[in-house]
This record gives sequence, C-alpha cells and structure tokens, in this order.
Amino acid sequence: MASAAIFSSLRRRRSPSLEAFLVPVDLSEVALLETLISVSGDVVSCFSDNRFPFQRRNSRALVGKVEIFRSMLECLRDSADGGVLTPTAVLCLKELYLLLYRSKILLDYCARSSKLWLLLQNHCVSGHFHDLCQEFSTLLDVFPVGEIGLSDDVREQVELLQRQSKRAKLFVDKKDDALRIRFFWFLNEFESGRVPDSKDLRCFFVDKLQMLDAKSCRVEVEALEEQIVNHEGDVEPTVPVLNGMVAITRYCRFLLFGFEEELEVESQKRARKRLITQEIAETFFTVPKDFCCPITLDLMCDPVIISTGQTYDRRSIWRWMEEGHCTCPKTGVLLSHNRLVPNRALRNLIMQWCSAHGVPYDPPEGVDPSVEMFASACPSKASLVANRETAMLLIQQLADGSQVAKTVAAREIRLLAKNGKENRAFIAQAGAIPHLRKLLSSPNAVAQENSVTALLNLSIFERNKSMIVEEGCLGSIVEVLQFGHTTEARENAAATLFSLSAVHEYKKQIADNVGAVEALAWLLQEGTQRGKKDAVTALFNLSTHTENCLRMIEAGAVKAMVLALGNEGVSEEAAGALALIVRQPIGAMAVVREEAAVGGLIGIMRCGTPRGKENAVAALLELCRSGGAAATERVVRAPALAGLLQTLLFTGTKRARRKAASLARVFQRCENASLHYGGLGVGYAFASDSASTRNTTSFVSDVSLPMSISVPVL
Repeated sequence: MASAAIFSSLRRRRSPSLEAFLVPVDLSEVALLETLISVSGDVVSCFSDNRFPFQRRNSRALVGKVEIFRSMLECLRDSADGGVLTPTAVLCLKELYLLLYRSKILLDYCARSSKLWLLLQNHCVSGHFHDLCQEFSTLLDVFPVGEIGLSDDVREQVELLQRQSKRAKLFVDKKDDALRIRFFWFLNEFESGRVPDSKDLRCFFVDKLQMLDAKSCRVEVEALEEQIVNHEGDVEPTVPVLNGMVAITRYCRFLLFGFEEELEVESQKRARKRLITQEIAETFFTVPKDFCCPITLDLMCDPVIISTGQTYDRRSIWRWMEEGHCTCPKTGVLLSHNRLVPNRALRNLIMQWCSAHGVPYDPPEGVDPSVEMFASACPSKASLVANRETAMLLIQQLADGSQVAKTVAAREIRLLAKNGKENRAFIAQAGAIPHLRKLLSSPNAVAQENSVTALLNLSIFERNKSMIVEEGCLGSIVEVLQFGHTTEARENAAATLFSLSAVHEYKKQIADNVGAVEALAWLLQEGTQRGKKDAVTALFNLSTHTENCLRMIEAGAVKAMVLALGNEGVSEEAAGALALIVRQPIGAMAVVREEAAVGGLIGIMRCGTPRGKENAVAALLELCRSGGAAATERVVRAPALAGLLQTLLFTGTKRARRKAASLARVFQRCENASLHYGGLGVGYAFASDSASTRNTTSFVSDVSLPMSISVPVL
C-alpha cells in the first residue's frame, strides 16, 4: 500500500498523504529508538553499496544523511540516561521516522525502476531528493540537539549536517541530462521515419545504459510496460512516448544481441505453470471460490477488475475481449471501457492463502496482454517504425535462422502481434505467415505453441484472415488442434479457427477439413475450461453456416454441445449454437435424440446468464417449430416450463421476452388442444394447427391462459 502510494506521488510530483506512510509498526516511546535504528540500518545496508544507474550523487548524499541519523540514534540509545526523551524530541523522532521511510522508498524506486524511465524523469526525481533534503533541514532546525545526551563527535556531525542541508541546492546530473536529450534524439529519428545507425544505438544502450545482454533489454521492456499500465493522463512522458521507448528498446535487443537466446528458463517457467493446477488438485484443500477466475475456474495469478466491478484473471478476460466480446462474462452487462484495474488486495489474499497451504503461486511476470490493449490505443510514429524494423529482423530469422532463433522469433512475433492492428498488418505483409505455417509442424513444443498463437493474433486483423487461409494454414492449424504438443497449443488452434470462422465463406472450409469438427467436439468435452470456451465459440460460429449442420451432427458436435449445457462457463454459447442447428429439421431430430438436451436448456432458463436464457428459450422454440410433434411434446411437458416462461416474459432481454412469448403460445395451444381433442395428445394438436403458429400476431387477444401465464405487450 505504502509503496504504491509513494510511487504514485513520485509520478505526480506531489507530496504523498500522511496515510501513505502509516505502516503497522509500534511507534510508542518505548520502541521508538529501536524502530528508527532498524529503519535507518535497513536503508544504509541496502543502498550504501548499490550501484544506481542514475541519480548517483543524490542517492549517495541521501544515504550519507541517513547514516549520520543512525549514529545519532545509536548514541541516544546507549546514552547514560537510557534514552529518556523530552516530548519535543519524541515528536521530532516520529517525524524522522516518516522521512526515513520516504527515503527508503525513493532509493528503492531509483534502484528498481526502468533505466529509461528514470532518465526521462531526471529533473522530477532530482526534485524529490531535494525536497527530502529540505525536510531534513527543517527537522534539524527544530530538533532539540542540546537537550539530548549526544557525544561531542556525534553532535558535531549532526550540526554539520544541519548547515549543509540549509545550503543544499537542487542537483541535476548534467551527464544524465545529456543522455536524456540523446534518447529524445533517437526518438525523433524514428518519429521522422529514419533508423539510427547501429553503432550509435550500441553506444547508447550498451556503453551508457549498461544493457549488456538480451535479458537486460527484456527486463527494461517489462519495466516500461509496467509504467504504461500505471500511467496517468496528465503525466509526462505521454503514453505514445512510452510506446516509442518500448519499441526502440525491443528493436535494439535483437539488433544488438541477436537471437541465440537460451530458452531453458522459459521452458521451466511453462512447466511450472502447468503444474500449479495439478499440485492444487493433489492437496486436501479446496480453493476458495473467490480466488478462482469465473471464466477458467482456475486459481487467479493476476486478478483484475473490469468496468462492471467483476474480477477476472488478467489473461482470461483479455482473451475474452480480444475475441470481440464487449460484455461482462459473468453478468452480461455491456462494458463501458476496456481498462483493467489490478485487484491488488485480492492478489495479496491469494498469495497468503497459497503460502499458508503450501500451494505454488505463479505471480504475474512484468505486464500481460492488457498492457497492449491500453497501449495500442495510443500508437506513435516512432513506435510503428521501430516495430516495423523489429518485425523485419524477426521474419529474417524465421526464414534463415537456427532452430533456437526461429523459436525466439516466433515468440516475439506472437507478442508484437498482440499490440495494435498496424503491427498485425505489416507483420503479415512482410511475409511472416508462410514461415509461421512451417513451424506449426515443428517437433519443438515451444516453437509450435508460439507459431499458432502468433497466427491467432495476426488473424484478429480482418485483412490477415484471407492471407492465412490462402497460404494453406487451415490444415496445419487443424493438425495442431488434433495433435498439438501442449494444451495451450491445441487451445490456441481452436481460438484461431474461431477467429477465421468470422468470415462466412471460411466456415464451410473449416468444417470440411478432416478432423476439425471432431477435434473441436473433443476439446469441448475433455479440454480445460479455457479450451472448452475456445471450442464452443468456434463451433458456434461454424453452426451459423446452414451447410455445416450435417457435418456437425456426424462429427459428434451436437452431442458435445448438449453435454456442455451443464457447464456454466460455456453453456451460453452451447445453447446459442443449438438454437441455430435446430432450425433445420435434421438438426432438430439430432437434438431430440439427446436425452439431456431439453433438460439442459430448461436448466439454463432457470439459472443461466441473461444471454444464456435468451439462447435457451430460442433453442426450445426452434426445436418445436422444426422438430415436429415428438420434439414439441418433449418441450411442453418439461417440468417448470410454465413458471420459467412467466419469469422470462417479465425479466428477460427484449429478444428473450419475444421468444418466450412465442413459446408460451405453443405451450398454451398444446394444452388447450389436448383438452379439446379429448386427450389425443400434444402431437395431434400441434400438427393440426402448425400453420397458425407462424401467423399468430397477437398472443393476448386470441389465446386463453388457463395456466396463468400472463404475457406483457412487447
């Protein structure tokens, strides 16, 4: 809490509130001296030997001041009177605690922040050091040095510090400022469409900034992306400038250090992530429901809050938004914006729970996909030029590089393609797609996963869909879906098919690919929650093409979707797909043959989302219209149908109310006809009056309601 508040204040260049520093420590007179000695000792031990990238002189001066205060405090503790303090001294020492704590945060900020960020904030951060110096000077002016038992040498040090603090002026390192100006020159060159010479870039990044390898560049990029997430609109530099910094640093990483990067660490991280859910399952503890993402039902690693106030795991909700959804998955409410706010309180609770139960917790590394979502809204010419140059380097390695280089290049294209339509456009135009297609059949699991995910990200841009299909990628994507080395690869292959199926003419091509629908049906039944979501959305899109109905029935997709009606995470899409399939008589017959179909749809009407209820009642209505007497009889005899229709007529969405009214007409007509024909049954009644079903325009005026279903005027 304190760190976040102070970092926020540093960015705003405003003094933080007192509450930002009220940490839970005992500041009573008994423990006051020990607490201050401990805090000052931490500052000296942590930062006295620290090699700060910038603000070196200001940092050394601040550490020196803290060291003098530590000597004074130790002298007070060891004095003959045992550290008995006057009320004035106690008040000053409490103020000193706040200044020491602020010093620790500022020094930590300088030691851990992005180098480029510190460079651009050179004047601002220098001002914070000067502010602290002035506050130390004010404290020393009122500190009762003569009333406390200090040794002569310590008193002389304190008095010297007091005089120096009064004379101190704002110090801005000219060398740091020259580097800041130099970087803005690079930024301006990229902004003008010119790429600086590699020797100049090496001199700046390697010799001056001491970025000596690819790893240090990657850390710098992640730190800058963190600044983008935390950025506030009125703060310099602006988001476009930050985007340019990220793009230039990423470009220099590959230009200066190449692609022969060791992937062993990444593979270990992936393996550890896959083991988390398994290890949780092997414990005897049940994960609290509030700690699980409503989309994947897995333990959240990076919980974030969306505009509706609901919390999801960052990666899951980002994928949901990238797939084109503009509603909250849990409530169905339209999202007012796409900004994701970190739920740090819940993250801390998850970390504490994992620590208490011995469950491995995988914290978020740097910044995840939502960074690109926010940053892509603010592209700059510099970032576009730098990203284009980076893409050319990556594609060259895809074509001619070693296996390791190709794997690294595929991963970076995957990441670059997440950020904005401009990047997706020129990556595809530069010829990346044929090389990514070849990697789909790679025996390297990491290469395969990155290549299929890169194609997924590229396919989000509408014009790229045709390029992917024309390059013959469909068959390879289906093979990954069927036989992919990792779960993530198979899931992302399904998501890619979903993205491509947004184009109507490709829906038939996808369904006709041998094994495509069967693999999606299998993933819907046996995959992870995320995999089921990818599979059901792809099947939903395929079901919108009327010629795919028979193919989906033969491949077992209808059965899989009926079973999915009982899964809260995918029931909405499954019901929607079934509503489309049952419009055709052959589809309705296939659904009727599934014993759990009607019951599953009724269950969604009872406790599904607003959109899920809408899809369920639409599916039941179409089943009655296309399935004949047997289907109608099964629907109208379903338990609790009358009550659910009654509820939906008044509380459902506009479309749901309209469908519920039509289904209620079928229900009432069958009930009345059953009595009129002396128990000949629903089938006879429905068959004798099927024509009037389509032509009825006023349910209220010409249908009696013996079952007490009142229908509102729509």
